[in-house]
Amino acid sequence: MQLTPDKPIAGILAPLFALRSEDDLGIGDTQTLRELIDWAADYGFGLVQLLPINETGGDNSPYMAISSLALEPSTLRTSPQAIPDLSPAAFKEITGAVNLKKLRTGAVKYSEVKPLKRALLESAFKSFSENHLAKNSDRARKFRAFVRKQSAWIQGYALFRVLMDRHGSEQWDQWPAEQSTAASAWAWLKKQKPALRNEFENRMQFYRYVQWIAFIQWSELKEYCESKKVVLMGDVPFGVSYYSADVFSNPELFDLTWSGGAPPEEMFKSDPFTMKWGQNWGVPIYRWDAMRVTDFAWWCQRVQTVRSIFHLFRIDHVLGFYRIYSFPWRPEENEFYLSLNQEEAKLHTGGRLPGFLPHDDNSRENREANCRQGAELLKRLSREVGEHSLIGEDLGVVPDYVRPNLTSLGIAGFKIPMWEKQPDTRFVQGNQYPRLSVTTYATHDHPPIKVLWEELREVIEKENDGHARWVMHCFAEFAGLQIPIPSPFTAEIHEGLIAALFRSNSWIAICMITDIMGSDERFNVPGAVSETNWSKRLGRTIQQWRRNKETCGLMKRLQRLLQETGRLS
Repeated sequence: MQLTPDKPIAGILAPLFALRSEDDLGIGDTQTLRELIDWAADYGFGLVQLLPINETGGDNSPYMAISSLALEPSTLRTSPQAIPDLSPAAFKEITGAVNLKKLRTGAVKYSEVKPLKRALLESAFKSFSENHLAKNSDRARKFRAFVRKQSAWIQGYALFRVLMDRHGSEQWDQWPAEQSTAASAWAWLKKQKPALRNEFENRMQFYRYVQWIAFIQWSELKEYCESKKVVLMGDVPFGVSYYSADVFSNPELFDLTWSGGAPPEEMFKSDPFTMKWGQNWGVPIYRWDAMRVTDFAWWCQRVQTVRSIFHLFRIDHVLGFYRIYSFPWRPEENEFYLSLNQEEAKLHTGGRLPGFLPHDDNSRENREANCRQGAELLKRLSREVGEHSLIGEDLGVVPDYVRPNLTSLGIAGFKIPMWEKQPDTRFVQGNQYPRLSVTTYATHDHPPIKVLWEELREVIEKENDGHARWVMHCFAEFAGLQIPIPSPFTAEIHEGLIAALFRSNSWIAICMITDIMGSDERFNVPGAVSETNWSKRLGRTIQQWRRNKETCGLMKRLQRLLQETGRLS
């Protein structure tokens, strides 16, 4: 599928876990996504964007996956129609032991959904082993070909997953020392008795099998998108989890003495640590010198794999390629450091303090060095995946050299209307956005536009706040709305704000599914530890959207806006 900024398109961002279908197993999956693609295509949307789909750990965060390449098993459609090795009888027996109506109600119940899908995949693997692996069938040969092709990462990943099961946790630094890295674990396994080695091999084969099924389903989904003329857009977090198969397999590529994150932000008033020190994500920073020796093979493999199942993808926190704000302590120690001042903190860190690595931006020489590093890395990855396949999430504290550099590399950045301001703080009008850009009101970290609007209205009405009044005025001006300030969030305002994105000059205009629907649902609150993060599901199935007259009417009006603004696919 040819992608070019010459043809503007509109897209919908939807977390896969949040989508509902009539027969899902408590979480959105690849079949549910097909329904969304059909629905988006029917109304002229040419792009569907997802959050990362890599395998998650105990916190279920798609931005803290346990592998940068392995796909999350809960995204799979685990039915006999989708997995030939799963018999209808086994499916009926395993799902029959679960209250599916309750499982499909409310938020994602990961503690129930993941074991259910695991049981179905175990049953499919048992059948596959008996009917194909043991007989070396054509299907078995296709599986083995997949494993050979993915051997650079899948062997270490499979070993990591078996050890996770063995120790009940992904925290490899709590495992016996001889098992805490792939190299030492392979050496340890080689010394074990044949029975244990065979047990390990069987379990590793299961995890390879699950990834084979996953890549089949996602590759077929990409082809399906092409048949519907819909672009599938993925998401690649800049960092990887400390407790990941990547660190376990390639510890030499990571500096584990620093934790990557973001600098202090006043807007996070509910999080004193973030306001004081910044966001400590806990991701290890990269040893770029070690990666350079292999021509950045680890990163190239990562983006190649993503590109094989997505038409284009954004890199979350692309600023990290230039420099990353880093902490000399792990997130578990944040509470300890919250009460300390800088001098007190130095006493516990050997004199180190949070700051940008490899350089801060406080001198011309440092800025130039950071810019050279980012340009080198992104140029290499762009060559790997092709022109206009990579999009940079360039939000936050953005150095003045980043956006010109991204443009020179042909990489689209982001335009969030309320953050693009003229000298008098009015919003820059959308027709002034560069064509090589993506515009949206909300990413996964932001509240829906309805929430923002109603919060402004409440502050204006209760406190007569002049700043809030001005911001609402700027929103209205951006959308071309002639309304009194303040005004409640109405259908006119809702559709006017969306139309403003569509009218912009940006190549891609994306609306979060909650903004499409004009709802106040939120999928993640940064800095907050909550069970509601990454588990909120939309209230209705996609088929119910199709049957709802109000939703159909809204979508037809948006379709007309797409036609009027030249974004109709």
